[in-house]
Amino acid sequence: MAEIQAISGVRSDTEILERAKARLKAQLGQDIFASWFERMKIDEVSKGLVRLSVPTAFLKTWINSHYSDILLAIFAEEVPGTLKVDIAVRSAIRSQAAAAARDLALAASAATERKTASASLPSPANQSAFDPSTRERAQNGAQGPHSGNGFGSPLDNRYVFDTFVEGASNRVALAAAKAIAENGPQSVRFNPLFVHANVGLGKTHLLQAIANAATRRADQPRVVYLTAEYFMWRFATAIRDNQALDFKENLRGIDILIIDDMQFLQGKSIQQEFCHLLNALIDSARQVIVAADRPAFELESLDARVRSRLAGGVAIEMAAPDFDMRKEILTTRTAALKLEDPTFAIDDKVVDTIARRVIGSGRDLEGAFNQIAFRHAVGQPLSADHLDDLLNSLTRTNGEKRIRIEDILKFVSRHYNISRTDILSARRTRTIVRPRQIAMYLAKTMTPRSLPEIGRRFGGRDHTTVLHAVRKIEGERAKDEKLGEELDLIRRMIEE
Repeated sequence: MAEIQAISGVRSDTEILERAKARLKAQLGQDIFASWFERMKIDEVSKGLVRLSVPTAFLKTWINSHYSDILLAIFAEEVPGTLKVDIAVRSAIRSQAAAAARDLALAASAATERKTASASLPSPANQSAFDPSTRERAQNGAQGPHSGNGFGSPLDNRYVFDTFVEGASNRVALAAAKAIAENGPQSVRFNPLFVHANVGLGKTHLLQAIANAATRRADQPRVVYLTAEYFMWRFATAIRDNQALDFKENLRGIDILIIDDMQFLQGKSIQQEFCHLLNALIDSARQVIVAADRPAFELESLDARVRSRLAGGVAIEMAAPDFDMRKEILTTRTAALKLEDPTFAIDDKVVDTIARRVIGSGRDLEGAFNQIAFRHAVGQPLSADHLDDLLNSLTRTNGEKRIRIEDILKFVSRHYNISRTDILSARRTRTIVRPRQIAMYLAKTMTPRSLPEIGRRFGGRDHTTVLHAVRKIEGERAKDEKLGEELDLIRRMIEE
């Protein structure tokens, strides 16, 4: 059989899998490959479809959420004509507890992966926490004590209210955070408090400031700060060690629960347990604070009951800093560095230029500032041309980050004089289908969302429908100059 396959040029499933794995390893790196793809197998290759299997439900969920586009692109090249890649969970004879522990322990690898992906950013130890641009997940290298007497994630003692730069974009969130931290039980009217913002805008700084301030109160409340990933890891450990009941009792006995990076909470059983915990704390007048990178209704991977509970409290968005706040962040960073190196200085015109052009997150401001600081440290000041190139790069990145699928739906529906409901509906008339496909194409090219995520946002459609729309519009754009101009017009309206 192998000889016949070799003669006919048809690869076996094993050969296809090995080639795909080699490409994944080359594209993503050995650590990420070993964490998520090492145990992946091919179950079936049929016309237009590749069926893969992994040993755990957590692996399936994680791969579908983060790597579905990469897998589809790789298998489409290895098996021409592939339109869909399905992932199933292989059956295994093992206890539910052992399975859950093995699945969920992989959550710790996710933090390592994101840390590797952002290795070009300054580490928390080398950053000042004077502004919201400091490293969002400082719990991995925190310098302060653990919250909850060692139960929660460690707190960074630099993340306090005094070092948080206040501005119009975060003033409401800061006021609510201080009320919770300082007023104790009187602040339960802000319950749960849900803070959402794009990356780099200071969510983690604000949440840890609440924890640091609350632990210093005279009534000494029991405060637990956890990232969603750390919550998953602790839950997995408790199941493995047959201590699930103790884990639940410990959490339900606290006064203030703070959960960061809620968008990373994965797994049906874990989300159900979190929902029970949320209900128990709120019903007993205990304070809950949650942060995520998007509004609750956009957290599609979360159980609907959890989303509903979060939406039922106080939701506050932290927006990008305005010009005055950006100047304040840069000025504060300059003053902090000047304490370490008295020779360091930045011209006021340069500060104004950076603040005017870098309009995204505080982390982008930090990136521009660190470039200047590094050049000063090695005796090679950044020239005006190099500064301009740097700012152009940051400006392009910021433009991509700000685009949301909601923005695309709004402008596409306005341009084609149809409603947003029409685009999300099941109607298949040409006057609806065409704008829907264009909106899907723009969502894929202008946002970081995956095909399955886009499909869910477009009325719960399958990711293959999105892929078909993207390929169709791409093909027509290459042939139709008028369509290209129309797409560019809509894109400019969205970006502006």
